[in-house]
Amino acid sequence: MKLSRYMAATAVLASAVAGTAALAPQATAATRAAYNGACGSGYKVVNSAPIGQKGTVYLTYNSAKGANCVVTVRNTAGAPVSMFAYLYANGGEPQEDNGMYRSYAGPVYTYARGKCVDWAGGIDNQSTWTYGSNCGSLREHRVTKGW
Repeated sequence: MKLSRYMAATAVLASAVAGTAALAPQATAATRAAYNGACGSGYKVVNSAPIGQKGTVYLTYNSAKGANCVVTVRNTAGAPVSMFAYLYANGGEPQEDNGMYRSYAGPVYTYARGKCVDWAGGIDNQSTWTYGSNCGSLREHRVTKGW
């Protein structure tokens, strides 16, 4: 009798733990903004960074064009808030889109074949900046802050 209660309790506990583990990734995935394809066809996501709990900034690359693109996407569209998308390739001109947006800022583009890029995104009072990224062996540096 004691053995069957022990086995039943163990089975219930194992089910609860398995159920919790199965639900955890879904809850995380549901809160992160998905890339919305705003950069256009041929652009594939090569990097991304969360912007606090507000959204995600995506760096994409089109190998046929040798170009990068950045778009900042809110987790939940709503009333317009201050947002920006920023992209800079070594030797080029910085590209930025900023304003009051409901769901996303950008896209911004720059030619970057064989170059390091700096890219960033901001939503409301939070931003994420990544420096020296996607250029081979160099290690990127990321700064996330509120203002």
